[in-house]
Amino acid sequence: MNIVKSEEQYEQLLQEEKVIFLFTADWCPDCRVIEPVLPEIEEKFADYQFYSVDRDDFIDICIKNDIFGIPSFVAYNKGQEVDRFVSKKRKSQEEIEAFLTDLF
Repeated sequence: MNIVKSEEQYEQLLQEEKVIFLFTADWCPDCRVIEPVLPEIEEKFADYQFYSVDRDDFIDICIKNDIFGIPSFVAYNKGQEVDRFVSKKRKSQEEIEAFLTDLF
């Protein structure tokens, strides 16, 4: 998964097509649980662009986007938020794939 390295990069990526941001953190146990399945998910949804946003490195982006829990998935297309997958429960591969299906 690509990693967002700056706020400027994040702002540029928002304008692209079919972008999925995964908001995460190194200390998040639920984030670590889904980590092994992410390459397979990225392969299944190869027409999407996936980017990881570290909550601790980019807290201002998280605040601006109302990201209060992680892991969170937020989909954008040409500057518009399409949908988000945020829940208190641990996310399974099946739930993530169901969210990604037919987004765009």
